[in-house]
Amino acid sequence: MDTIFNDSSITVLTERIQQLQETDQAQWGKMNAYQMIKHCTLGEEMFQGKKQYKRLFIGKLFGKMALKGILKNGKPMKKSQPTHPELIITGTGNFKNEQQNWIKLLKDYSTYSNTEFLHPFFGNMSKQEIGVFVYKHTDHHLRQFGR
Repeated sequence: MDTIFNDSSITVLTERIQQLQETDQAQWGKMNAYQMIKHCTLGEEMFQGKKQYKRLFIGKLFGKMALKGILKNGKPMKKSQPTHPELIITGTGNFKNEQQNWIKLLKDYSTYSNTEFLHPFFGNMSKQEIGVFVYKHTDHHLRQFGR
């Protein structure tokens, strides 16, 4: 299964991110291209320990089961998955700067060391689970915008 800890995966995802245009339209969901990129950069910052979000009660109940469902095969994530309220982005910003920030954050996985990561919905995640999930999450949102 693909993982963010594979240099070739980072290269392919980076190339797909570079193809994104601010005017790209989502094939599903409510976000515009900037909002999707900002959502993803906040997610990368969370996985890398640069941001933390409050653990959701519903995640304590169903998080591990949901994570297993997402990771169980090589299929893409399902469309319109729920997200943490603090990762729902509204408004606008500098698309190009955020795009470059996302690429930098993906490249930072080559030196990943956040071994005590606690996801606000899924709970404790192993490095292997993080690698597959981050890859699938990135792929999911790039597909959302036709990339």
